[in-house]
Formats: sequence, structure tokens, C-alpha cells
Amino acid sequence: MKILCLHCDYIKFKALKKALKEPEEIDEKEKKGHEIKECLVVLTAVEKNDEGFEEEISKKLVENVKGIAEQVKCKKIVLYPYVHLTSHPSMPVSATKVLYLSSELLKKDKFDVYRAPFGWYKEFELKCKGHPLSELSRKIYANEQGTGESRLVMESKDTKELSEDERKRMLDQILKTRLDREKLKENDHRILGQKLDLFSFSEVAPGMVFWHNNGLIIYNELINYWREEHRKAGYEEISTPQILDKKLWLISGHWEKYRNNIFLTQYEDRQYAVKPMNCPGGILVFKNKPKSYKELPLRIGELGVVHRLELRGVLAGLFRVVKFTQDDAHIYCTEEQIEQEVMNIVNLVGRLYKKFGLTHRLELSTRPEKRIGSDKQWDKAEEILEKVLKKNKLDYKINKGDGAFYGPKIDFHLKDSLEREWQCATIQLDFAMPERFDLKYIDENNKEKRPVMLHRTALGALERFIGILLEHTNGNLPCWLSPIQVRVISFTDRNIKAVEKLKEQFQDENIRVDIDIKNETVNNKIRNAEMMHINYIVVIGDKEEKAKTLAIRPRGKKPEFGVKAEDFMEKIKKEIKERK
Repeated sequence: MKILCLHCDYIKFKALKKALKEPEEIDEKEKKGHEIKECLVVLTAVEKNDEGFEEEISKKLVENVKGIAEQVKCKKIVLYPYVHLTSHPSMPVSATKVLYLSSELLKKDKFDVYRAPFGWYKEFELKCKGHPLSELSRKIYANEQGTGESRLVMESKDTKELSEDERKRMLDQILKTRLDREKLKENDHRILGQKLDLFSFSEVAPGMVFWHNNGLIIYNELINYWREEHRKAGYEEISTPQILDKKLWLISGHWEKYRNNIFLTQYEDRQYAVKPMNCPGGILVFKNKPKSYKELPLRIGELGVVHRLELRGVLAGLFRVVKFTQDDAHIYCTEEQIEQEVMNIVNLVGRLYKKFGLTHRLELSTRPEKRIGSDKQWDKAEEILEKVLKKNKLDYKINKGDGAFYGPKIDFHLKDSLEREWQCATIQLDFAMPERFDLKYIDENNKEKRPVMLHRTALGALERFIGILLEHTNGNLPCWLSPIQVRVISFTDRNIKAVEKLKEQFQDENIRVDIDIKNETVNNKIRNAEMMHINYIVVIGDKEEKAKTLAIRPRGKKPEFGVKAEDFMEKIKKEIKERK
């Protein structure tokens, strides 16, 4: 928490309008404003790291305020929420709790306490006294003792080398993350991720995936498939910066809508946002040079890494994360091209889902209460999307009020093998943002026109899609997507050289292979390979070496004997190439 204490002759403040959807309630008297004379004004900013430690932070705040108040001999305290002191604010519920608890504690100590309302845009005027103690700032940390949770605090102007005990303590804190398997089913992607050595999580980066080699192979193969399909569909690919000036998010409207879910940072006295979505950056690419009608429709894809602030309590493995890769695309087109472009997306998404054995249904989500753009634009956008669905005889349901803040959308709800539904793909029709960013193209009559913008995702967040796939297949991924496609096992130590030679042959053909030449029984080696959900287990013994053949055990099937290495190699290469 950060505070700035100002010893003032007076402060006047007045609530003007709501800054949050659900701010603190205030009565008519409070709406007229306050004037408090001879007071200590405490500007407060509760930070993200304070969440869960509200009582402790409140006590620390009161200790600091009491000390300063005694020094300046002041009995009137004004608690004033001032989020601008920090670039990492807490969620509103946490900040409100700290202000309330601090107020009650100060009252018990016989202070006259006034509190500016939380969640309102306010105007204020104050006159600060000129003595040396009239402006004092503090950075407040929760006490690590008795919190039930360890915290890493390394913020200090005078840094010093950590002692051995401090290093060990911090290392223990970092390594304390453990997966609680008791409440999870065996096919839970978090258990499969641990079992197959795909990914992990750490307290040093809550909600952010640490991809291991095996998991990164799945991630990269998914991206390779995405790129191949999008090249065929006429998409260009771009990449935009992670951190963008606050001004961009104010123009787009994301600031007002998502302010509490954005990571902020400062650079050369300017405020930047770690991007929570990709569209504003992509728009700047479009605006970089003039566009002709001959270039439309312009389809631009981006596998953009985004970050969104989430409470720890809602994080759930790959299904709910802070950092993720969104397979966004933005299509700039004319009104006449909208219908065909929407159907192109519907067909593309259908092909992608079919590849993984996933079915889906459609919903048309209409205008939300809080939105940008005119009613006329919304009427047109909703009418166009519904017309496309009806004309192409696509079954859908209406989902009232759940559209994006800039336009209505068609949502794809896919169904997995466990009969669960997931909303992954979406098509959003946007007339508002092209207007906000003054997007233009030159038409066939050499006149400036405004393009229409389609926002869309196909797989959605890659992290979540991988989690869905793992549970949908129970970890039995198709060969092209598997981290280990083949494992070669030696029957005895006499067969080790033959195993190593075959491994090299597989590697030369870009087949992902490993070997098991440990001094264990073949049954144990096969059992271990089956637990890793490997697609093909190859056994080489004296018989196979002599006949120059292989014993092949496809996953979940009976073994095949006397298979020629060349035939098996061609079979698996074909399977991988065709992504079966």
C-alpha cells in the first residue's frame, strides 16, 4: 500500500459521477460535498499485493497515520482514496475494506475521521501547510508473521546482499506451489500436465504457465497448424508490442471497460498498459499507410500474448490464467463483403474443430447495456449478423445483452467428450472502433470511405484450448500433436546399439522419438510408456534384430510383429503429415 499524508489548512471535495459500476453509496448531503479544516489528508492507494491482507494493512496504515498525526498535532483525519499513487491497484472490494477498517480503528483512538467516497470521480481543493512535516509518503507492507501465507518483499532504496537464511526462506516460498490432487479427477488437465511433464505453475507468477519441453511441443504444433490453415484462408500475420501507451486504450474504449483488469507500468513519466487484448495494436498496423478498396477484405491474424489481472481465487490451471496467447484476427472490409467474410470464418472454425473431433453450436449475442457506438450502428450490425445466420440456415440461439462493448457477436460453444461446453471462437462485427480510430480506405471513385471491422478468434486462448484438448482426449493426443510420438525399447542390453541406431533414423525423418534402455523388464518399460500416452511403442529384441523387423504396439491396440522399419516409418510420416 502507498499513502501520501498532507497536513492541510483545509480540504474541499465533492463526488461528481460514478467511476465504478457499483461505487460506495452516498446520501444527498454527501453529494453536496465536504469542507474539513485543520486536518491530515491521507491519500491512499491499496495495491494488488495487499489483497488477502486487508486487516493487517489497515493496522499498519493506522500506526503510520497516528505517528504522523501526533507529530503535526492533528486530530482530524481525512481518508481519501487516490489510485494514481500506484500502477498496480487492488480490486475495489479490497480497497474499500481497507478504508473501512482503517476508519473504524482511527475512531477507536478518538480521531475525527472523514472518508471520501470510493468509486466516484471527485473534484477536490486543498491548501497544504508549508512546514517540513506537511508532506510525508509511506510504502506499507503486511507483516509476514501470522498471515498464513508468506510474502516476498524486496523493495528498498538501499538494497543489500541477502543472508543465507533469507535466501533459503525466499526459495522455500517460491517452491511451495503444490498441486492439490484430492479434489481433482484423474483426467483433469492439471494432473495430466504433471504426469506427462507438460507444464507447471509457480507462486512467483500466479496464473502464468511455465511450459516444459513436452508442453511447448504441443503449443508450437498447434500454432503451426493454425498458421497453415490461416495462410490457406488468405490471412497475413503480424505481431504487435506487449506494452502500449494509455492513450491508445482511452481511444479504443478498453480503458473505461477493462481498467481494473489491466497491468500498468510507468516509463519516462508516461503511463503504459500491458495489453489485455490485441485489437488496438492491429488497428495501428492498418493505419500505417493508406489503403485502397482493392486491398479489401484485408485479413490480419495475430497470435498475441496478453495479460489480464485476475483474482487468485478464480485461477484454474490452463482454463483461467493471467497470461495467455489469443489467436486473434481482424478483418477490414466493406459492408458488401461482411456476409461472405462471416461465412468464411464459420467454415474455418468448423474445419479447425473437426480436426480435434469437437462439435459446436452458435449463439448471437446482442448489445450490452454499457457500449460504444450509436444505436443506429448497433441496429445495423445486429441485423447483418442475424441475416447471415438465417440465410445460411445456421441454427443459433439469441443471447441478449452479452455482445462485446463495440459490437454484436456470434459465439461458438464447442462440446467436448465430457459433454461440457466451452465458448472459444467468436465473430464480432464492429462499426464503432473504425470510427474512433478514423480508419479509411479509398474507394473506386477515389473517395474516402470507412471500413467495417470484424474481430474474431478461432481457438481462443491457446492455453485453455490445450487444457480442453487434454481432458477431451484424456491425454491421448493424436500423433502429430504428441510430444513423444515413438518410444523404442530394448529387450536386453544386447539390443541397445540397434535401439540407438533406430532412434537416429526416426530423428532424421523429424519424428519425435525417445528410447528406454534401462535395466528393467520389458513389461515395466511398456507400462511406463503407456502411462506417458505415447502413440507407438517399438520393441527390439534378438528376434527383431535378426529378421530386421520391429514389434510395434500402437496406443490402445494389440501389438504387431514382423513390421519392416521402412514401412512403419512411411506410415507414421503420412499420419503426421495429414494430421490424423
